[in-house]
Amino acid sequence: MVRSLARWVVFAAGSVLFGLVLIALALYWHFVRSGPEPRPWHQVVLADFTASDAADVTDLAGYVKLEDRLFAELLDKVYAGTEPADRIPFNRFSPGSRSDPGVWPVNWNRTYHLKPALDGGEPRGAALLLHGLTDSPYSLRSIGEHLASSGFEVVGLRLPGHGTAPSGLLKFRVEDMQAAVRLAMLDLRRQIGPDKPIYIAGYSNGAALAVDYTLSVLDGEALPMPAGLVLVSPAIAISRFAALARTRTGLSSVPGFERAAWQVIETEFDPYKYNSFSFNAAGETYRLTTQVTRHVQRLANGQPIRSFPPVLVFLSAVDSTVLADAVVDALLEHLAPEGHELVLFDVNRYATVQPLLVRDPGPLTQRLLALPTRPFGLTVITNATPDTLQVKELRAPAGSGEQVTRLLDLAWPRTVFSLSHVALPFPPDDPLYGYETLADANHVQLGRIEVRGENGVLALPTWALTRQRSNPFHSYLIERLDGFVGNDDAQP
Repeated sequence: MVRSLARWVVFAAGSVLFGLVLIALALYWHFVRSGPEPRPWHQVVLADFTASDAADVTDLAGYVKLEDRLFAELLDKVYAGTEPADRIPFNRFSPGSRSDPGVWPVNWNRTYHLKPALDGGEPRGAALLLHGLTDSPYSLRSIGEHLASSGFEVVGLRLPGHGTAPSGLLKFRVEDMQAAVRLAMLDLRRQIGPDKPIYIAGYSNGAALAVDYTLSVLDGEALPMPAGLVLVSPAIAISRFAALARTRTGLSSVPGFERAAWQVIETEFDPYKYNSFSFNAAGETYRLTTQVTRHVQRLANGQPIRSFPPVLVFLSAVDSTVLADAVVDALLEHLAPEGHELVLFDVNRYATVQPLLVRDPGPLTQRLLALPTRPFGLTVITNATPDTLQVKELRAPAGSGEQVTRLLDLAWPRTVFSLSHVALPFPPDDPLYGYETLADANHVQLGRIEVRGENGVLALPTWALTRQRSNPFHSYLIERLDGFVGNDDAQP
């Protein structure tokens, strides 16, 4: 009787498991055979920089020379072959369209070198800017231009796989990006000499690369140590579901099943950011963030990490791209109190807005303010009172729970209920993402889009219309950046 029951249980469990496998296979089959088909810019193979090139490409001049060939290849293999059906006003790969980066005075998809504004004298230092996943050097353009105007040599590095076509997301590896960062830092050190400071500013995935690089220097690798890190919406950790993207089925290499390589295929209407997203990209950023968190834990070994260069973090209290809490739990809490600070932009807590939000829209704010002390400084930008859109600065130094309040001459726009992962580095008058920019008929202006209509009619994804793309408190970010890098005209 017992044996019969056991056999029945095993049979039933096996049947359920077999059924679940069949359902999973059916769903996967539906996924790879449905949705938009990959276009040429999702499939073309371009000869980008890889870690194996680092032996021959040893400076930024060589990197840019390789990049010249890469962009010539992009024009030949993608733009020149755009079919008539794809020549639409908001296709990035339609030559001359409003989304074509070629209609801008400068194509910010390329690595750029901004010379310092000098009135005699020498550069005060250098800054390396690292953009995020699917982004381009445009992401940190405003920060780079400000630093250059303040006397810094600035390099906005285009990371491998980016700035060209989404197909670059199919093959790049973490090691390729790490090699590019090392090359740039070594070259900047040669350019400005041994005594000038070099800062690294990283946005999202670029922030993870900045931390990864610094940990390698602390671990003994013979590389220039940055004078400080500026981390904007840092991707210190992402969802564990991204680990699934590391699974390779090989099906995408079978003709007719190219869709299997892509989590999302979208219209490429943004000139400086891919809208489509590959499984490889998710897997590689999960590899990078996992390496960073494990490296921090290993170096800490239960004790605060000392001699880590000062870190200034800018973070939105709500972030649907990365795990915001990880900035504290996986990085700042493990560093000795040596000049690190977190600037947290809270949600809009205006009383009229609150009933429209979820129950606890910014739990990280309340959690950090409740701590009696922290090994890092904390600044929170939040409403001055629940009855006003004006904001204040709550600032507490490392090791203290006492907060100093300063009223700021800044306010939430009436239509904005929070910032977002993508908003922080862009000013309100950004020509692409800003909501206060002047109209320009030559190129798309995503921050000014206002459309109305029926559900299910518009081809654009909902996030493209509702997500906040620029930062109404960008001037405050610049003020804090000035203080961090020691600008003479920094505000107190």
